Amino acid sequence: MMTDRNSIEQAFCFFHQKWRVYSGKSSEAQKDDIEFAISSYADRMNPELFKEISGGDQSFLREHAGFEHDITEALRKLEAMMEV
Repeated sequence: MMTDRNSIEQAFCFFHQKWRVYSGKSSEAQKDDIEFAISSYADRMNPELFKEISGGDQSFLREHAGFEHDITEALRKLEAMMEV
């Protein structure tokens, strides 16, 4: 992996913070806003890191239907990267 630790930690913190709100008692409007924020972040994050957590799937973190799965998978992978 060529991604620097700072990029990994930054992505993990952002995703984790948003996931905690999303998975709590947030409204549908809040959930939509969070999905948009995560998708926007994914668009501009370190491309190597995005490729690694997405497995090359360009729709990862960008589609409503798979968002909950994708964000939990992203958090799992990022956490594992930080343990290395």
